[in-house]
Amino acid sequence: MAEGKAKKVNIAEKTEEILKPIAEEAGVVIYDVEYIREAGQQYLRAYIDKKPGGVTIDDCERVSRALSDALDADDFIPDAYTLEVSSPGLGRQLKKDRHLAYSIGEEVVGKTFQELDGRKTFEGILEAFDKDTVTIRDIYSKDRDAVIQVNRRDIAVMRLKLNL
Repeated sequence: MAEGKAKKVNIAEKTEEILKPIAEEAGVVIYDVEYIREAGQQYLRAYIDKKPGGVTIDDCERVSRALSDALDADDFIPDAYTLEVSSPGLGRQLKKDRHLAYSIGEEVVGKTFQELDGRKTFEGILEAFDKDTVTIRDIYSKDRDAVIQVNRRDIAVMRLKLNL
């Protein structure tokens, strides 16, 4: 790094640090934080959740107000942005280790980039994961105890299954 240049702040990471005590006090967990540009505007999105039952509008409002005040006090974001605090949604994507850890025992559905064992889709109960693989109990196969192990690098997308 050149001398005299300030280190670029990762806005999502710093926001998550600020959000941690707010989330704890509100009784919710941080699912994800993202700082993205859409249609020419910057958005700072914080996704929160809680078990059982999920977050309520009141939870989102309480966290949003406290986070907004904390961000105003710290004032580290140089651009104008819109703050949004919400649930990650029912069919949320599982991308990070913490998403997987939070979803152990839940029903998931996913697709691989290429066929594995003659298919590109998988679904079942997320049982385990490590840095290289995810393990899913295939409750839809004839052998309801069949286990699918998929390399994480082969997964194009994996989500919680919507059971409506």
